[in-house]
Amino acid sequence: MYQRIGQAAYKADLKNTIDLMCHLNNPEAKFRSIHVAGTNGKGSVSHMLASVLQEAGYKVGLYTSPHLKDFRERIKINGKPISEEEVIRFVESNKTFFENHQLSFFEMTVGMAFQYFAAQQVAVAVVEVGMGGRLDSTNVIVSEVAVITNIGLDHTQFLGNTLAEIASEKAGIIKKKIPVVIGETQAETKTVFLQKAEENNSEIYFADAQNYPSYQLDLKGVYQQKNLKTVLKTLEVLQADFSVSQEVIIKGLQNVIHNTGLMGRWQQLCQKPKVICDTAHNTEGLRYVMQQLSEEQFERLHVVLGVVSDKDLNSVLPLFPKNACYYFCKPDIPRGMEASFLRQQAVTFGLHGEVYQSVMKAYESALKAANERDMIFVGGSTFVVAEII
Repeated sequence: MYQRIGQAAYKADLKNTIDLMCHLNNPEAKFRSIHVAGTNGKGSVSHMLASVLQEAGYKVGLYTSPHLKDFRERIKINGKPISEEEVIRFVESNKTFFENHQLSFFEMTVGMAFQYFAAQQVAVAVVEVGMGGRLDSTNVIVSEVAVITNIGLDHTQFLGNTLAEIASEKAGIIKKKIPVVIGETQAETKTVFLQKAEENNSEIYFADAQNYPSYQLDLKGVYQQKNLKTVLKTLEVLQADFSVSQEVIIKGLQNVIHNTGLMGRWQQLCQKPKVICDTAHNTEGLRYVMQQLSEEQFERLHVVLGVVSDKDLNSVLPLFPKNACYYFCKPDIPRGMEASFLRQQAVTFGLHGEVYQSVMKAYESALKAANERDMIFVGGSTFVVAEII
């Protein structure tokens, strides 16, 4: 799977997915959907939308990636993961087809999700793009609305080296006469989206240009305020088909974690010392997280840090605070960067600390070294967070 081994597992082609959908009797055409792409925030936006629609009384499918602890986190209905029996049944029923067509892990998972949502007759499914958009396996759906949160320089080896090139790939989820919501207006990408919307005769909305009342969120990252505008604009666009009251929006936004099981977004794991973990792993995401970290009150800061091997350290390491004690570690996946190499590179940016054999040993050492007035931050990679949650 791509998350574990990287580029070797990536397939930039929809043919396998189209063949799979045909084999499964086109389940993607049997439910309504909301398609969510973007560099950062697409997971949070997807969970927030699902939570609000659940509170409105709809049966809501939710497809996201990657998972943190359990594969079944990727496929949920009203917050409840697909059963182990259903996963096994789907694989056993289609194993020969998978092998004959050499499907990727992600392609198989998309097929599983879409067949499950169709069989369970969900009212709507919120579908998060895996990577990019145009050639992502999820892009066989024709959604009620396309949502693109923002554009950043991530996965450049697949999507392009400029914001405009990456935007063009993500704009691939915009389809004929389907409205599109853009979460963040960026000078380098706005023209790309406007042009694609015009080509498809699609109404386009820029969420950050809107004024909305403030809402209380159970998701505590400051970056969620950007995501909130995207969610509210999307719900506004959906109002003709999905009835959602202000009361329902308030309740849905206050119960995202309870309703959907979302983890790893500025999540507090301990009080004394205060332990925060966050899955932000690229420049744009980490910039917001590091800003919020700088506003915290503590005596000493301890950072448990690990990344994947294809991470551009020159862009992310300068964002981390120098006045912290670092615990360098390697996520337990083949794609993980060796902790000793990470430390070697970190020193050049003034980040000092020790190397540990595993994420858990690094975390345990940080807990042992910290007093009640200290703070521990765990991050750098989704996979580091997954190991300590």
